[in-house]
Amino acid sequence: MASKPGPLTRWPWHYLGNYKYALVAPWAAHNTYRFVTASSSDERDFLGFMVLPTLLLRLLYSQIWITVSRYQTARTKHRIVNKSLDFDQVDRERNWDDQIILTALLFYVVNATVPLAQGLPWWNSRGLVVTVLLHVGPVEFLYYWLHRALHHHWLYARYHSHHHASIVTEPITSVIHPFAEELVYFLLFAIPPLTTVATGTASVYTANGYLIYIDFMNYLGHCNFELVPKVLFDVFPPLKYLLYTPSFHSLHHTQFRTNYSLFMPMYDYIYGTMDKSSDELYEQTRQGRPEQLLQGRPDVVHLTHLTVPESVFHLRLGFASVASSPLGAASCRLALRVASAFASPLFSLFASTFRSETNRLDKLNIETWVIPRFTSQYTDAYAVSRLIEKAVSDAEASGARVLTLGLLNQGYELNINGELYVARNPSLKTKIVDGTSLAVAAVLHMIPRGTKDVLLLGNSYKISFVLALSLCKRGIQVGIVNKELYDCLKPQLQPEMKKSLVLSCSYSSKVWLVGDGLTDEEQTKAQKGVHFVPYSQFPPNKPRKDCTYHCTPALLVPESFENLHACEVHVGSV
Repeated sequence: MASKPGPLTRWPWHYLGNYKYALVAPWAAHNTYRFVTASSSDERDFLGFMVLPTLLLRLLYSQIWITVSRYQTARTKHRIVNKSLDFDQVDRERNWDDQIILTALLFYVVNATVPLAQGLPWWNSRGLVVTVLLHVGPVEFLYYWLHRALHHHWLYARYHSHHHASIVTEPITSVIHPFAEELVYFLLFAIPPLTTVATGTASVYTANGYLIYIDFMNYLGHCNFELVPKVLFDVFPPLKYLLYTPSFHSLHHTQFRTNYSLFMPMYDYIYGTMDKSSDELYEQTRQGRPEQLLQGRPDVVHLTHLTVPESVFHLRLGFASVASSPLGAASCRLALRVASAFASPLFSLFASTFRSETNRLDKLNIETWVIPRFTSQYTDAYAVSRLIEKAVSDAEASGARVLTLGLLNQGYELNINGELYVARNPSLKTKIVDGTSLAVAAVLHMIPRGTKDVLLLGNSYKISFVLALSLCKRGIQVGIVNKELYDCLKPQLQPEMKKSLVLSCSYSSKVWLVGDGLTDEEQTKAQKGVHFVPYSQFPPNKPRKDCTYHCTPALLVPESFENLHACEVHVGSV
């Protein structure tokens, strides 16, 4: 939102959520029906029919830009602005598809009300020439002065400041504007296509191709890494007046009063508003800044994995609209599940981990690496263990001092909580940790004050022992109904603590510490008002409405932790 929102700031369908796509449905159905039922090819309206496929193509195209950009930003040492995104920016930019919907609606309206826009041919070369000339001339010129006007304090505070709230840009930042501002841009960009319609040179390819061109140049210029190869400027030096670069436009977002041009910097050169450091920043970004090269080596690597197929879209590489929402709160679950059906076999082809996120905590560089396997695929212990072992080797080669095993990667049956890899490589310099101490601390914090006894349920894991040990030290009685778990834990306690660990046949405790393996049948034995405190990686089922279910072990992230805006990876980071 702009600092002082002006009229028509909100989009008309702001409160519709994803139901905003219903606005396109009647138009799409009508034009598709009219196209299919036309008696001859001469009666078919190709422009009206192609609006829906173009909309879907632009949505997919935009998502590819988002994914590739975020992946590249996570792995590159050549970022333009060495700062991070945050939840606020991700949430602010989640409506990036609004302008695509608006374009579709305007195309439908023009096609239905302007006779000259009906029955257009697929291609007209003269229309392409007209479009190019009008874009290079009036569009670029008018945009330059419009952009400068938007930086006047009155318009900036009411409209353009919303776009400039994102200092660290990514492709979709380019289309995040208040509704009124976006309308003005649409009037400007409508000059070439409407002129071709008026002159009888319009075509389906030219009209839709111009949209794709605008998308491409917008997204390219808002990447936070350099994409334009230097060889292009070496071969054709005047290109620097005709093609901007991500570093060129990044200076506009950091300096505000320079580099106003749309896609062609020539007007900044003509009117003296080009930032003098543009060429220098371009070279520095290509070569990598010294501070980024020094920060490039990770201090800590967190090794996680995908949970269910739709969790792919909760990574920062996934959908911006769900990246900052917990998995269970995702909207459009059906669409995600359909899309995830293709994700599972695709990720099975990956032979090694991939980097999904880069964070910074004070002076520590932290990277999140993902094992490309889902929870259901961890039954193949040998294959998964090989992937983890390779990740351990890669982490040591990268210079990481600590490798944390997240979720099922720390399974006792899989690798004895990571001890297997240390035994196989005694000279391993990277320390492997599983986060048990942090998880236990989080569980202890959730136990209600004044608790005298607890019931410990679940499988026999390292965390079970550490949790029981910590509770016995505090003088809290730990009841266990599983004799196998009791026999496993009892010998490991000090003599003075063994009296606090009892083999119980009763389920009367008001606090249940539950791990993996808790069944719904066991939960039926709990009294009304029992607190279920999980120490498992994944939350238990919640069949009891008269009991309290606590969250799985979690910690508050300190404010100094940078670039955190995707929930899924960090759910199991403790």
